[in-house]
Amino acid sequence: ACFCEKNKRVTNCKMDSGRCRCEAIGSGVPVDCTTLTSKCLLMKAEVMGSKSGRREKPKDAFEDTDGLYDPECENSGAFKAKQCNGTTCWCVNTAGVRRTDKHDADLKCNQLVRTMWIIIEMKHAERNAPLNAESLKKFFTDTITSRYKLDGRYITRVLYENPYITIDLKQNASDKSFGDVDIADVAYYFEKDVKGQSIFQNSAGLNVSIDNEPVKLEKTVVYYVDEIAPEFSMKSLTPGLIAVIVVVVIAIVAAIVVLVLTRRRKGKYVKAEVKEMNEMHRGLNA
Repeated sequence: ACFCEKNKRVTNCKMDSGRCRCEAIGSGVPVDCTTLTSKCLLMKAEVMGSKSGRREKPKDAFEDTDGLYDPECENSGAFKAKQCNGTTCWCVNTAGVRRTDKHDADLKCNQLVRTMWIIIEMKHAERNAPLNAESLKKFFTDTITSRYKLDGRYITRVLYENPYITIDLKQNASDKSFGDVDIADVAYYFEKDVKGQSIFQNSAGLNVSIDNEPVKLEKTVVYYVDEIAPEFSMKSLTPGLIAVIVVVVIAIVAAIVVLVLTRRRKGKYVKAEVKEMNEMHRGLNA
């Protein structure tokens, strides 16, 4: 038996050629403990029951509104392009996030579309003074490169706009070298860490400390941008957004109606005024 430092959602761990190799819970797929485990296998382990405990944006950026589900994974650990729950199916990206409306089982997902850009947006608790932007950038850059083994060239921006912290991870398929961890897996590990649900063994989560001062994060949201725009229809819009659209449309229609009525009244008034002037002229001539 051995110890899988990078993933506690595993079983049947054994030493193999000096490396600790285990099986992912829920799928039995072999896991290399020297690197991050794919998000698909981690999600599957979480659904099946594991040691994990608790179960301006770009135009095409979208959130994961579905949350946890039991995914179908390739033997490599990647998500299958088509995911289903009973008779309902949808297409996902390489981060396993739904990028189409939900359909019946006849749905075709021709390819697994790559998530090339991940935006992690965090908000820290109220403070008396803002954080030092350079110290913050160094902390998150060093953490992501050392803790999650992501090459620094994929961290394209760490922006601080008190109280918001935004981290951009970009990694095209052509940029990714053999052995590089995937930004989708990094973002998943990171999100679990900041929420106190760490996947690492013997770790309660990520302690954010800037200039030796602890920083409490109140909210974390992850946005995904794919190489091909998602295919959501009006049906997928939230009721709130639909309500806003309806209100705007009603306001526009009301404005048009008022304009038309105003013009008609004005036209009648002008005609009446001309008629009265003609009658006065006739009276004077008589």
